Amino acid sequence: MVNKRCLSELWRYRELLYFLAWRDIKVRYKQAALGAGWAILQPLLTMIVFTLFFGKLVGVPSNGVPYPLFAYCALVLWTYFSGVVGQAGQSMLGNTNLITKVYFPRVVMPASNALSGLLDLAIGLSLLVPMLAYYRVQPGWSLLWAPVLLLGLILFTTGTSLILSALIVRFRDVKYTVPFVIQLGLFITPVIYPTSLIPRRFQALAALNPLAGIVDGFRACLFPGTRLDPMLTAVSLTLCVLVFVGGFLYFRRAERFFADII
Repeated sequence: MVNKRCLSELWRYRELLYFLAWRDIKVRYKQAALGAGWAILQPLLTMIVFTLFFGKLVGVPSNGVPYPLFAYCALVLWTYFSGVVGQAGQSMLGNTNLITKVYFPRVVMPASNALSGLLDLAIGLSLLVPMLAYYRVQPGWSLLWAPVLLLGLILFTTGTSLILSALIVRFRDVKYTVPFVIQLGLFITPVIYPTSLIPRRFQALAALNPLAGIVDGFRACLFPGTRLDPMLTAVSLTLCVLVFVGGFLYFRRAERFFADII
């Protein structure tokens, strides 16, 4: 597991973590007319397109939930994951001078990227409140499970980002495959469709995607009458923790050679 020395070292450099996260936020929205409004606009516009094509034309089922709401709550989570993972390589390659000249735990860089993305996630989730009110959807006590699922999303996103950051430093070809994998991941994750639409013989295979249980569970927290799959959720949360721990350990082992090869 992650040893105490690593955690204490990260705690000593927590101010650097906050500084890099705030720098990422400022750079992201510098001279942007809408500023942080893009955190809402991106999933909102995608939701409109998906509603027109998949909700109206194709008729994809949404388990009795209005399709715009069904799609948007999943797109907010997916946008956080894809945005952070898509910037995984840039967090290291864009700070070459800092890495080669100053010592600090290199894990701070991809971690700051995941931390800065939380602002967009929070802003995107805030739109769910008026949307739920508009469609007259009143969540029940199951909403208390939402923070647990969001924590799982953050752990999985950070762990994946750590793994990709380390791989991209050593193998630059990886950064060219990341956009394709992210695009493919949108279709193997139940963002557009419910998990009930997946054939039973592929249900076990779908459980290997941690985002499947996170998205499915988050919907179940928001919409009364939507059944939460305990097994899928438990498997997804367990995989999220394993990916985070594995990503952290792999990154810490690989970072010793970053200054020599970056």
